[in-house]
Order: sequence, then structure tokens, then C-alpha cells
Amino acid sequence: MSAILDLDQIACAGNGVEHDIETPHGVLHVTMRGVPKGNRPVILTYHDIGLNHKSCFNTLFNYEDMQEITQHFAVVHVDAPGQQEAAPPFPSGYRYPTMDELAEMLPSVMTQLKVNSVIGIGVGAGAYILTRFALNNPTLVEGLVLINVDPCAEGWIDWAASKVSVTTAPLTWKSNISLSSRRDLEIERPVVGLNEDTVNTLTCPALLVVGDTSPAVEAVVECNSRLNPTKTTLLKMADCGGLPQVVQPGKLAEAFKYFVQGMGYSVRASSMTEMTVALDVLNSNVLSVQSGVGVENYPLCYFFCFVGGFFVPGVLLFSIQNCLMMRSLFTETKGA
Repeated sequence: MSAILDLDQIACAGNGVEHDIETPHGVLHVTMRGVPKGNRPVILTYHDIGLNHKSCFNTLFNYEDMQEITQHFAVVHVDAPGQQEAAPPFPSGYRYPTMDELAEMLPSVMTQLKVNSVIGIGVGAGAYILTRFALNNPTLVEGLVLINVDPCAEGWIDWAASKVSVTTAPLTWKSNISLSSRRDLEIERPVVGLNEDTVNTLTCPALLVVGDTSPAVEAVVECNSRLNPTKTTLLKMADCGGLPQVVQPGKLAEAFKYFVQGMGYSVRASSMTEMTVALDVLNSNVLSVQSGVGVENYPLCYFFCFVGGFFVPGVLLFSIQNCLMMRSLFTETKGA
């Protein structure tokens, strides 16, 4: 196939165009919907073990609120080798890529799709791969949404195995991937004035998501404790177990919308009423979102101005008391 893909073809395909892309560690199957829009990043997804991009993300991306967001962003769905639908069998002697090698395959995808930067959405093993990719290529990643991410190798095999149905899920990845090769991410929380320029950590904004009854809760909290608290938000979602993107797609789409708006990317609002509802939801739920760990960190409060049909975001750090005061003032204003 040609080194650079035909973006006119991609633009004309409403359901996306599938491509098999050559990388240093083998062929990677991707599906692209839309074309990069101006200077905006592309949303890039990576699924969990035992799944593919459809079984992992279709519920979320078919949700109405998420479709509104993707009107403003192109989307690239990555399938791990052999995980796409109707995948051919591996050739004799095939060695499955390690987790690090799976991360090293992504720059080739971006180059061939003419993508300059991405906002990654990863689940489980996919979240680990995207985190490794961002650590290796910080200039290519503008933001990360990491669902059930585990920065450590310990305990991951048991957690992954518990999520894979031996009768219904594709086991290609589980049976071929070298799980023992999965290294600790070795990320460390930066200390102001001490190691900010040398510490190994994410430099982009990150939204960590986990279900309140998920077996990954401890791992996600551990990951949160290792990241820069000024750039990291932990969202623990109720009533969704270990699959927030499947069980609670509406809540996750809403959180993602505020995340990208907080990064400075506007998403068109359908009405002034929508803006009012968004503000009300944000103020009423401010205590359920944590930014970092420890009493020195305050929750993130997002405020949006309605200008020319768009939300223009700004992000302010307030103490809990100030957040409650702003909520009170907002409620009084609505009732006036």
C-alpha cells in the first residue's frame, strides 16, 4: 500500500475507512473516521485485552453526546494485531509484539494518516499502551483519557484474565501477548522546584476514569498518585463496574466533553439551555471529581462562556468552600 493514505477517500466514508498499516513491529489495523480538522488533535482509541475497537468503544461513540463531540474531531480506532473482526490467522512462527512494541507502532499510524497530535482514549491494556506512547512521544499527545489504567505489572494478569470470557471473547491477544514483558511505567510525581524537568511523568492533561466497584480501583488511584496533580483528574464513576464506556456512556461522554473544553477546544452548544444545564451539572458534581491526591490539591472547576455559539472554556482551581459558594451564587442567579 502507499506510504501516505488518501485522505479524500477517508473524508467521503461516513462509517470510516479501514487500513492495514506497516509499522516497525508488524501490521496494525486501524479505522479512521473523518479527517483532521485544522490544528485540532485526532481522537485515538486503544481497546482492552480480549476486545477490539468495536466491542470496546461502539457503545460510547454511538452515544448522541459523543457523536456531537466527534463532529469536531477526526477519530482513529486502533485494533491490536489479530483483534479486528475477521482477522486472518497469524503466520507460522509469528511473535506477538510486547506492550512496549505495541506503543512503538503508533507513530507510524500517525505519520501515514497525516496526524500531528492526538487525544488518546484507552481502556485497561490499551490505557497502558497509550500511556507508554505518551511517555515516549510527549509532543504527539495533547491529552489522555485512561480508563482502568494500571502503571504496575503486579496483579495485571489476574485482573485481565477475570475480564475475558473463555467462551465468547476473542482470545488471540490473551493467548499470544507476552504479558510478562509488561514493564512498570516507572512514572513519578514531579516535585515543584526539585525534579520537574527530569522526572519521568506525563506532561499532558490526563483524565483517569474507573468504576467504583472495578477491580482496577486501587491501581488507578496508585497511578493518580504518581502523576502531576495540576494536570491530572481522577473520576470515580458509580454504577458501572469495570466498563464505564459500556455501562455509563452518557456520563463518560459528558466528562470527555468537559475535558476537551478544558484543554481549549470548543464544542458547539445547541442552545443557551444546554449551557445552563452543563453549569448546573458541573457545580453539583464538583465534589465527586478529584485532582491529584492529598489535601493540598483542589478539585477542578470548569466555567464556560457562551460566545458566538461556542463554549469558551477556562479552568480555575478553587477550594471546596469556594466551589460551594460559586454553586450557591449560581443557584441564586437562576432563581432570580
